[in-house]
Formats: sequence, structure tokens, C-alpha cells
Amino acid sequence: MPLFSHENRERNADTRRVYAAYEIAHTAVDFLAAISFLLGSVLFLFPDYETLAIWLFIMGSVFFCLKPTLRLAREIQLWRMGRLDTLARRADD
Repeated sequence: MPLFSHENRERNADTRRVYAAYEIAHTAVDFLAAISFLLGSVLFLFPDYETLAIWLFIMGSVFFCLKPTLRLAREIQLWRMGRLDTLARRADD
């Protein structure tokens, strides 16, 4: 099966568990990115906190970069799990 195929995540209980764990991580990163940008935006209103605001924007950007990285890692792991299932079935034949 190709990457990003819905069937990969619904194959069995293990793939559903992996998918759920990655979704939780993705949601947590979403919140961290949003909070970083929100706090950074508010801190830019106060000149004394501009440096901290800049760092919060950088951290928010890193979190946004993590989102597609998590998705790709999840899909590769699910794809590999399917390949292992295929190899196990072949070994049983």
C-alpha cells in the first residue's frame, strides 16, 4: 500500500494505536505552535520583551516544521508495519 493510504491506519489494533499516538503528538505540537505565536505577538507590544517575542516566534516556527515531520514519520511507520504483516503472511505460507 502507498504512503498516506487510509487503509494503512485501519489495518489492525497496533496500526490504530500508532495512528492515535501520532495524532496526539500532532495536536500537542499544534497547541505549542499557537501558544508560542500568541505569546510572541503579545510580547511584541512591549519593547522590553522584543527579544523574548522573537524567540517565541522562532520556537513556533520550529513547532510548525515538526507537524509535517510527524505526519511523514507516522505514515512511514504505518507503511513499514504493513510490509512486516505482508512478510509474516508470506512466511506462514
